[in-house]
Amino acid sequence: MIYPYGFYYDYTMIILIPAILLTLYAQGKVRSNFERYLRVPTRRGYSGAQVARILLDQNGLRDIPIEIARGQLTDHYDPTRRVLRLSGEVYQGSSIVAVSVAAHEVGHAIQHANRYVPLSLRNAIFPVARFGSSAAWGFIMIGFLIPSLGGLMDIGILLFAAAVLFQIITLPVEFNASRRALELLDSNGLIYSVEEEEGAQNVLRAAALTYVAAMASGIAQLARLILIRNRRR
Repeated sequence: MIYPYGFYYDYTMIILIPAILLTLYAQGKVRSNFERYLRVPTRRGYSGAQVARILLDQNGLRDIPIEIARGQLTDHYDPTRRVLRLSGEVYQGSSIVAVSVAAHEVGHAIQHANRYVPLSLRNAIFPVARFGSSAAWGFIMIGFLIPSLGGLMDIGILLFAAAVLFQIITLPVEFNASRRALELLDSNGLIYSVEEEEGAQNVLRAAALTYVAAMASGIAQLARLILIRNRRR
């Protein structure tokens, strides 16, 4: 549809609106929960690094080192090098956020040690997904702009679909790690009260919501690309 003054209206953009709203909501929840509970220390007073070390050791993972990662929200478990990395505020801090995030990353380390199937599957497709997320748009744009090379658009969509599949598989991995984190914190007495447990739940749920939003955005964008491709044929 062409509007006056040459503006082009793409109706497929409507598909993205719910995902965009969900992403904004998820970002707001993460920001509000992290800002709130980052200022609330746990009664036990253990730092994120201490909590991670306790939980790793109790689960037979004494050989996994804990390192400081640069930046904020950079906490992760590296399955290739078997290293747990925590951002400075998590590594050194003793807040509800610090112990919750540290326990969550330990949950990933335990998944890896136990050969948790969704994590193994996610690790297996990660190289393809990483390439797909970076290369897909190049193929899509060339195929879109040059109709005779429309097959490149199909390749781009397939590559993008691999990245979306990675996001879908990521969801159960993250939810499982959060569930493990809460169980570990509770069973080891690292969260002392109902208020601390509620805070840990809020922090981990907010973080998990960002993965839901990412998956929803990926699926919506994939559906939009397929509609655009079909419309051009």
